Amino acid sequence: MTHIDAGAELDPVHPVPYPSTPATGLTAAEVAERVARGQVNDVPVRSSRSTAEIVRANVFTRFNAIIGILWLIMLFVAPIQDSLFGFVILANTGIGIIQEWRAKQTLDSLAVIGEARPTVRRDGTAAQISTGDIVLDDLMEIGPGDKVVVDGVCVEADGLEIDESLLTGEADPVVKHHGDQVMSGSFVVAGGGAFRATKVGREAYAAQLAEEASRFTLVQSELRTGISTILKYVTWMMIPAAIGLVITQLVVKDNDLKGSLARTVGGIVPMVPEGLVLLTSVAFAIGVIRLGRQQCLVQELPAIEGLARVDTVCLDKTGTLTEGGMDVTELRPLGGSDESYVRQVLGALGASDPRPNASLQAVIEAYPDTDGWRCTGSLPFSSARKYSGATFSDGDGQSSTWLLGAPDVLLPDDDPALAETDRLNEQGLRVLLLARTSRDLDDPTLGKDAQAAALVVLEQRLRPDAADTLRYFTEQDVHAKVISGDNAVSVGAVAGKLGLDGSTVDARRLPSDAKEMARALDEGTVFGRVTPQQKRDMVGALQSRGHTVAMTGDGVNDVLALKDADIGVSMGSGSEATRAVAQIVLLNNSFATLPSVVAEGRRVIGNITRVATLFLVKTVYSVLLALLVVCWRVEYPFLPRHLTLLSTLTIGVPAFFLALAPNKERARPHFVRRVMRYSVPGGVVAGVATFVTYLLARHYYTGSGALDAETSAATLTLFLISMWVLAIIARPYTWWRIALVAAMGLAFLCVLMVPWLQHFFALKLVGVTMPWIAVGIAAVAAAALELVWRWVDRRFPV
Repeated sequence: MTHIDAGAELDPVHPVPYPSTPATGLTAAEVAERVARGQVNDVPVRSSRSTAEIVRANVFTRFNAIIGILWLIMLFVAPIQDSLFGFVILANTGIGIIQEWRAKQTLDSLAVIGEARPTVRRDGTAAQISTGDIVLDDLMEIGPGDKVVVDGVCVEADGLEIDESLLTGEADPVVKHHGDQVMSGSFVVAGGGAFRATKVGREAYAAQLAEEASRFTLVQSELRTGISTILKYVTWMMIPAAIGLVITQLVVKDNDLKGSLARTVGGIVPMVPEGLVLLTSVAFAIGVIRLGRQQCLVQELPAIEGLARVDTVCLDKTGTLTEGGMDVTELRPLGGSDESYVRQVLGALGASDPRPNASLQAVIEAYPDTDGWRCTGSLPFSSARKYSGATFSDGDGQSSTWLLGAPDVLLPDDDPALAETDRLNEQGLRVLLLARTSRDLDDPTLGKDAQAAALVVLEQRLRPDAADTLRYFTEQDVHAKVISGDNAVSVGAVAGKLGLDGSTVDARRLPSDAKEMARALDEGTVFGRVTPQQKRDMVGALQSRGHTVAMTGDGVNDVLALKDADIGVSMGSGSEATRAVAQIVLLNNSFATLPSVVAEGRRVIGNITRVATLFLVKTVYSVLLALLVVCWRVEYPFLPRHLTLLSTLTIGVPAFFLALAPNKERARPHFVRRVMRYSVPGGVVAGVATFVTYLLARHYYTGSGALDAETSAATLTLFLISMWVLAIIARPYTWWRIALVAAMGLAFLCVLMVPWLQHFFALKLVGVTMPWIAVGIAAVAAAALELVWRWVDRRFPV
C-alpha cells in the first residue's frame, strides 16, 4: 500500500508533493471557501429535456407550422367549424407537452434515487455525499465498482486498477500509482485508494459526455427513424399535390375566393399525419411513467423499444439470478491443515480487504478476525485473476502469503480436491479454495504451485422471482443465456434449480474463432468461468448471428458486455460503473421487473405500428384525391370540417385507445415496410372509391345545393371505408375494441341525424338513391381492402 505523507498535495501537471491538502482531506472552512468561489462540481444531472426544450420541441415542428398557417387562413375565410383542425392541433400539442413533462418529473425523481454518492474524506472522516457537493481539492475514496466522477491525481493506491475503456476504448485495466492521473468516466475494477479532485464541474474530462448520456433521449430508435423517413416522403408528395390543388381551385374553377381557399385547405390538411409523431411521443412517455412506478429507470427512451426487440438475454448469475448475499455452510481443511488455524487465516484475509465482495463478506461474517495478524501487503480480488491474496506477519514474527479464490484456477487439473469441488458445484454450491504460496504478491505466476489448505463452501441465495422471470422469457420465445465468472457446474446447478434447461459449457474451452464461438453460444445455455473480455466477445458473437442481445449485470466485470449489448440492464444496487453504461436500471434490484419492461416495449411498438397504418391511409387517400381533383378539374369534395370529423372518429380517438392497449406481440423489424405495405393499397382503395362516389354524385345532383349533396355522399363513402380500415386494424377483437368501433359509428350516425350537427358539419344526405349507392361503393371497397391486404400478406411477407 502506498501513502502520501500528511500535509502533502500533488500538482495536476507536475506530480510533486507540496504542502496544502492533508491526507485527512479538506476542512469545513476550506470546503466553504471553495463553494464561495464557485469551485464546485456543478454539472447539472438531467434525465430529461428542460421544460423550455419540451415546449419548444412540441410546438415548433414542421407540421405545426404548416397547419398553423392553414389555420390562420381558415379563421379569416371560413366559418369556425372549418377551423376545428387548428384547435385539435393545439390540444394535441398540449397533451404532448403535458405527457413529456410528467415523464420528465418521473425520471428526474428516479435519477436522484439512482445517482452515485461518492465517498469523500473531510476532516479525517469519510462520508458519502452527492456528486454536486464535491469541491475542488476534495479527497475522494474509491474502491471496486466505483465510478470516478471528477478528474484528479492519485494520492493513495492499494492494488488500484482502473478501467478507462469508456474514455479510451482500451479494455485492459490500468494500474494506478501515487501521482498518476485519474480521469472522470473511468471506474475501479480492483483495489482501492484515494485521489484529490483537480477538475470539477464542466472542466472535468467526461462531464459533458456524462451529461449527454444521462439525458432523456429520443434517438437511435427504429420506430422514430422509420416515422421520420415516412414523414420525409409525405412532405415531398404534399408539395406537388398542394400546388396543383391551389391552381385548380383558384384558377381553373370559377369559384369565389373564400370558398376556393376553404376547399384548398380542406385538401391539404389531411395530408399531414401530424398526430402520428405526437402519439408516438405520448405512448413512449406513458411507458416511461408506467415503468417508473415500478422503480425502473429508463436512462434512454429507445431502451423500451430495444428490449422489446430482444431475442436473447444474457444473464449474470450473481445479483441477477441469485441475491448478493451468501452464507458459509461448511469448511473442509485439506492436506492435514488445522481447522482452527485455517479459521484464523480466513479471519485475517477478511480483515485485510476494506472493500470485500459478497464471497469475502460471507467469510468475514463466519470467521471474524480476533487475533490481529498484521497485513503487510494485499492483492484485491479481480474477476480476471479469480482470486485475492494477502501477506501477513503473525504474532511469532513469521510471514506467510495466502490466496483465496477459484479452486479450478489455483489447482492443477489432476488435483484430487477438484473432484470434491465438482461434486459440491453440482449441488449448486459455490466453493473457494484457501491456499498458501511462497511467491510474492507481485509475482505474475503467484497462483502457480499454491498449496491447498481448505475448501470454503458457500450457499448462494436464489432470487425468489428468478424462476418466474425465466419462465416468462421462455414463453415469449426469448432465449436466456447465463454467463458467469463462477464455476460452470455450479452455475449450471443454480440454473437447473430455476428451471432453465440446456447444456453447460466451461468458457475456457470455447473456441477463439468468432464464428465457432457464435455457434457454441447458440447451442449452449449456461457458461461458467467467463472472463470480462469473454463476456464482451460473447455478446459480439451473438450479435454477429443476427441476435438482438440484452445483457444484465451488477458488477464491474459486466461493464464491457453491458456497453456493447444492444440493451444493458443494471441493478440499482450494482456498481456505479454498471449503472453508468446501462440503458435501464432496475432501482428495486428486482430481476422480475424485466418482463414489465419487455411488455411495455412490445405494447408501444406493436400499437404504434398498428395505428400508424390509420394515419398513413389518410395521407395516401388525401394525396390521391388531390391529384384526381387536379386531373378532373373539379371542386375538391370536402371542406376542412368534414375531414376533421372523419379524422377524429376514424383515426384520432381510436388511435389513442389502441396505442395504449395491451400488446404482447414481439417487435419485428422493417417498420416502414410493414406500415406502408398496408397504408398504400388501403389509401388507394379509399381514395378511388370516394372519388367514384363523388363523380357519380356530380352527375346525379343538380341545382344550387348540389355541391353540398355531392360532398355528403362522398363523405359517407369515405367514412364507411375508413371505419372498415379501423375494424381491420382493431383485430383481434375484444369487447372494448368492438365497443370502440361501434361508438365511432354511432357518433357519425348522430351527426347525420341531429339537425344542428348536420348544419354545423354541412352534412345532409339528399334523397335515397345516391346515399345507398355510396354505401354500396363502400361495401365493394371494403371487400377489396380485405382481398388486397390478404394478397399483400402473401406477396410481401415481412
